Amino acid sequence: MMISLGIAGASMLVMAVIFSYILGWANKKFMVEVDPKIEAVREALPGANCGGCGYLGCSDYAVAIVMDNDPVNKCTVGGKACAKEIAGIMGVDVGDMVPMHAIVHCNAPLSSRLGLTQYMGEQRCASAQQVAGVQACTFGCLGFGDCVQACNYDAIHIVDGLAQVDYEKCIGCGACAKACPRGIISIEGFREETIPVVACSNKDKAKDAKAVCKNACVGCKACAKVSDLFTISENLSKCSYDDYSVQKREEAMKAIEKCPTGCIHFVGTQVE
Repeated sequence: MMISLGIAGASMLVMAVIFSYILGWANKKFMVEVDPKIEAVREALPGANCGGCGYLGCSDYAVAIVMDNDPVNKCTVGGKACAKEIAGIMGVDVGDMVPMHAIVHCNAPLSSRLGLTQYMGEQRCASAQQVAGVQACTFGCLGFGDCVQACNYDAIHIVDGLAQVDYEKCIGCGACAKACPRGIISIEGFREETIPVVACSNKDKAKDAKAVCKNACVGCKACAKVSDLFTISENLSKCSYDDYSVQKREEAMKAIEKCPTGCIHFVGTQVE
């Protein structure tokens, strides 16, 4: 009996040694060489894995930069300093890097909303979105703070039932936009420290829009008549953020003055 156990143990030991050798040989034989630049770029990135660059995380973005020549300036968390360091590793120019920030396309605090009903369910926007008639406006901010929970930078808060962005802290990672079940948050390039925005998402006709919100865009075209920054589509005014510059500020101000419901205003770090 002891002899049999000894033979079995010895056999297992020999097999373990053989398989270890085979695995070690296979590891070297089939090992894929990783470009050292990928590791260098990965280390230069902040490691936030926020997805703001369009990739699942920093590692995927690093691979895309080195292997696919993706632009080095997509990391909103790292900003210009990070882009400059990566550009140095890759031997390329940084390129034009426009600060990205979140915009909430709703301007209706609780006092401006018509047809509100009491909601007793789970206090989350994703849950409330599944319940018909939570509020008459089916486009507006639900105000339960899914965006607040998603933000890792304390850059968005609920004030009087409405999501508001702290532009001193927002780095445009896009987490809040992904969390919003109504899709009323977008990430836009701020070519100036403050830009004009249409803070409404209601695509209903004027009569229906006014019936559910005091601050709704009514598609009246008053803004478009005084500034080519604004166009009307599906009963809703839209602003071309990429075309805005400080030279356009005066006509943007005229559009704000003409707006009958006050749904156009400036947002950014230096709003007066």
